Amino acid sequence: MIDFSKKSLLKKCSDVIKIENGSLKILNENKLRLELIPYLVSVSALSEDSDSIPLAQWIVRLSAIGLGAVPASIQGLYEAMGKSQVPCFTVPAFNIRTLTFDTARSIFKVAKKLSCGPFIFEIARSEMNYTKQTPSEYATSILGAALTENWKGPVFIQGDHVQVSRSKYLKNAQEEMGEIKNLIKSEINAGFYNIDIDASTMVDLDAEDYYKQQEKNFTITAELVQFIRKIQPNGVVISIGAEIGEVGGKNSTPEEFEAFMSGLQKELDIKRVSPKISKISVQTGTSHGGIPLPDGKIAEVKLDFKVLETIGKIAREKYGLSGAVQHGASTLPEELFDKFPVNFTSEIHLATGFQNIFYEHPSLPQELKKEMTDYIMKNYEKEKKANETTNQFLYKMRKHALGPFKKDIWGLPENIKKDIISKIENKVELIMEKLSLKNTKGIVDKYVSCSAPYPPVDYFLEKAFDSNNEVEGE
Repeated sequence: MIDFSKKSLLKKCSDVIKIENGSLKILNENKLRLELIPYLVSVSALSEDSDSIPLAQWIVRLSAIGLGAVPASIQGLYEAMGKSQVPCFTVPAFNIRTLTFDTARSIFKVAKKLSCGPFIFEIARSEMNYTKQTPSEYATSILGAALTENWKGPVFIQGDHVQVSRSKYLKNAQEEMGEIKNLIKSEINAGFYNIDIDASTMVDLDAEDYYKQQEKNFTITAELVQFIRKIQPNGVVISIGAEIGEVGGKNSTPEEFEAFMSGLQKELDIKRVSPKISKISVQTGTSHGGIPLPDGKIAEVKLDFKVLETIGKIAREKYGLSGAVQHGASTLPEELFDKFPVNFTSEIHLATGFQNIFYEHPSLPQELKKEMTDYIMKNYEKEKKANETTNQFLYKMRKHALGPFKKDIWGLPENIKKDIISKIENKVELIMEKLSLKNTKGIVDKYVSCSAPYPPVDYFLEKAFDSNNEVEGE
């Protein structure tokens, strides 16, 4: 069993790094990348020691910045896309729900191979709960992967679906907005310099006109944009996304988008907030995770590229946004991916398809898979709808086993993880090529700043340090 205690952590660090006066000096870069960082990422994800976790996360964050893998905002690139200053390509945003460190390593590996620059690592508010990954843990896994793969350049980490719960908001708006703002604070502190606000849950399709339908959406979005601009670190302009159509609902229209933007612009002008938003998420016919058939397979989706093209074109030409954003893309047929760049799609979000590779890989031990299935059947049985087959139910709910079984998954033999990750890597490479991302590293370097501020020591808990602000010895 691996020792995750603070005492063990400090011992492993002794000949690799030196920490004093709140700063970090690297003594052995090769050993740091290949030995210490994987250990520190494990401490961050699996330890129950409240002293070792923040210290491990702090070391990874400072090591990453010091060696050129820097948490960054994609704002500069999206502004260039809005001005048509760059070639047509689409940015993939990967929601990694399990094997986060290993999966992120594979993505950086492919990006280096293809000289790909724009790609995002993201996690949604809901995913943090069922995968048991906090913002600081998720960011540590991503930055640790960047270090291990010797990635140099910006690392885009995003808060996906910072979503307002309609039921909670209607019950107590102040409390729900407080929770959302606390989440945003923790994300920004962890190095999430890209935030996707989702108040589309508040759209009222029964209202008399498009403006009234979107009113709650744009007023809440404006409040959160103002909040983000107020607390973003000096030198960082956070890239902020908004959403007009709830994924899985009716397809979005240009009229809805225009109504939303009209209201949002007015609200932000009144608040004197700028920059505003950089992209807009729309509904085109997809649902998160795809639509499972009775046998558990995914139904063919009729994705309306006209929605992306029409709204994306207006977003870019009239409002200077990067374009439209497509959610629920990972389960789409591979032949559709090369259509995104030519249809003004600035970003696509990818989650369930990679989760499916994990669950359905023949190397995954059947005993573990059965334990996870039994857990879902026991704990989520009441969620099963009368007209659902067991296969449909399990497909929709199995994501909820990833958090409770995180240690078991993390502890899989290396050869099994290697088999699973190999298939993920192949899919990532195919997607990046189809999204026209080959040889885009230079474009990102041109438009994106890598001058992220160092994290405050107190964010990673002052108790990790002694009164002299030095790491305590044994």
